[in-house]
Parts: sequence; C-alpha cells; structure tokens
Amino acid sequence: MHVSAVDQNIGRRSGEPDPGSPSFLDVGKAYVALTKPRIIELLLLTTVPVMFLAAQGVPGLWLVVATTVGGYLSAGSANALNCVVDADIDTKMRRTSRRPLVRHQVSTRAALVFGLILGVVSTLWLGLLVNWLSSGLALTANVFYVVGYTMILKRRTSQNIVWGGAAGCFPALIGWTAVTNELAWAPVVLFLVIFFWTPPHFWSLAMRYREDYSAADVPMLPSVTTSDVVARQIVRYSWVMVATSLLLWPVTPTGWFYPVAAVVLGAVFLVEAHGLRSRSRGTEDLTVIKPMRLFHFSNAYLAFLFVAAAIDPFLR
Repeated sequence: MHVSAVDQNIGRRSGEPDPGSPSFLDVGKAYVALTKPRIIELLLLTTVPVMFLAAQGVPGLWLVVATTVGGYLSAGSANALNCVVDADIDTKMRRTSRRPLVRHQVSTRAALVFGLILGVVSTLWLGLLVNWLSSGLALTANVFYVVGYTMILKRRTSQNIVWGGAAGCFPALIGWTAVTNELAWAPVVLFLVIFFWTPPHFWSLAMRYREDYSAADVPMLPSVTTSDVVARQIVRYSWVMVATSLLLWPVTPTGWFYPVAAVVLGAVFLVEAHGLRSRSRGTEDLTVIKPMRLFHFSNAYLAFLFVAAAIDPFLR
C-alpha cells in the first residue's frame, strides 16, 4: 500500500524534527569522529610532558593550552584527510567500518573541506599563539602523514608503518619547541623513541586485524608474512627502542627518576615482546599468540615513559 508523506507525518506534532534525519548533535559527533580523538590523546600525551622537560618545571598554562589545542587541530586535520583518502579501504575493514564516511554520516566533500580548514586554522593558531617553528613542524607532520604515509606508502610497502609512523613522532619536537623555540638533542631522542616504538605497537594491533588488511589489499606486515616473522621484527625494534630511551639520560639533564623508570618500563616491554615471540612460534592462532597484550601495554609504556620525563625535573 502506498503511504504518502502527509500520511507519514500524521500524529507528529508541528515543528517536530524528522526522526530519520540526523540531529545537530549527531552531525557534530561525526565530525569529531573524523579527527580520531583516541589517537590524538596519545599524541598529546607525548607533547605536554616534553613541555615540562623543556621548561625544567611547569610551563605557562596558556602556552600548554595553546599548544594542545593547536596540536589537536593539526592532528585532527591529518586524520580527517586520512579518512577521505582511505574511505574505499575503510569499508572493507571491521576495525574501520564505523567511521563517518563509511556510514555516510558526512559527505566526502564535507570531510575534505573540514580537514583542510583544520589544517589552515591549526597552522595559524600555532604560529600566532605559540611560535612559527612549532607551527611548521605540525604542518610538516600533517603533510607527511597524509601524503607520505596515506597516499604513497600505505598501499605500496609492508614497511609502510615504519616510515609513515614518523609523522606521529613530531609531537615530541613540537612540545619542546613550543617552550624553547629551538630544537635540541633531547626532543630528537624522544622522537626516535616513538619512531622505534611504532612498529611493535602497530604491528601487534595489525596481527589482530590481519584479515582486514588482506581484504583491503593493504600490505601491512602481519598480512603478508607469518606471525613468527612479525614477532621477530617486533623484538628487534623493541630492543632498539629501549636502548634509545636510555640515551635521554646523558643527552639532557635528568636525575635518577627517569633512567630508573626507563629501565623498569623497558624491561617489562621486552618481556612482553619476547613473550609474543615465544607464543608465535609454529602457530597462527591468535588466541594463542595474544598480540593485543603487547598492544595495550605499549600504550601504557609510552605514556608512563613520557610522564617520567616530565616528573624528573621536580625530583632533582
């Protein structure tokens, strides 16, 4: 039976919104989701502690606010543009199937404009309210993530996250330059810590979702080789990461707290990495390998390591 639009509206009060159309709040949530807030949380957690280390104490509150807001806008821009470029493969992966473009909550054009506007605003915000060095570093990270990783590396090489992950290392540089307006060896060391941390962190997650990457034809390492090979690579990067984290002690003035924390956290990370390696021998059963154990600890490791760097100046 045909039902007219008038008939469908019978019983609905005048001025009442169409229940089938998204509310203003729903649209707002969709745009926020484009920025990938959970990823940005970790980026900001590697920005603010470095500001404390650079200031050798408490940096100015306004400077911290301006830097974190600018950092969020810049990372949000990169993530929104990443959603635009990767919309075709996001539809094929369980992990990304609820993103706004996949669910048609935001149009491709609107997401593109949104991402570009955030990029412009973040560049001006950081330049005018923090300094232009920090602004330039944020813009470089944005461009490298969108063009270098998303558009060039991600679909072409199994080493995509190794080099593409460098974009996520820039917050260490931005946090330092926001306070000092110059680069130094300390933020470079922390940049390298994140660089070597990224493969173990992301590959353990990709092991869990390797079928997704295979379905999307993305050559993430766990989708193109065995879990045993991936685990060996994770162990190698983990050792280099821990060794690099200890370089901060002689490179910048630190007391006893940071090196002790780095050794303890690093030891636990290595135990987890070697445990993954041991469980990966001769099996592809993820219930045995348990890659998410290392993934979840890797988040805690990076957070606690950077917080230790921030606390250290107060204990000397």
